[in-house]
Amino acid sequence: MPKPKIWTIGYEQTTMPAFVAALQEAGVEVVADVRALPLSRRPGFSKSSLAANLQEAGIGYAHFRALGTPPEGRAAARRNDHKTLERVYAGQLELPEAMVAGAQLAELARDRKVALLCYERQACGCHRTLLREAVLPDFEPVDLLP
Repeated sequence: MPKPKIWTIGYEQTTMPAFVAALQEAGVEVVADVRALPLSRRPGFSKSSLAANLQEAGIGYAHFRALGTPPEGRAAARRNDHKTLERVYAGQLELPEAMVAGAQLAELARDRKVALLCYERQACGCHRTLLREAVLPDFEPVDLLP
């Protein structure tokens, strides 16, 4: 039996049309926003406008704040300090609210085609990969690059 898939996508260096097109081409049904702070200076990628843009494209939106990276982890990611990011994020995933959110995300991903969203273009430098490995280890990753 084939493994279920989980998509990931970052919006660094992209536009909303290219972002939506990549999701549609992959058949993604729901974007799981795993940013602690769903704000962006990039037009269209803050929570409310992102949800509206996705809805217009026929794609659902769900925000999982508890699965976002705490400030120390975001600072480590900006420094390309992956070891510190891993340590900080592992602690985040041990919090009760993150455990609940992780279970909700796993349930959603079993029922729908879900893409994990964060800022970084490359999933390998983002907590999306750490999240996927910890919460969705049985899922095959598909990293989208709009």
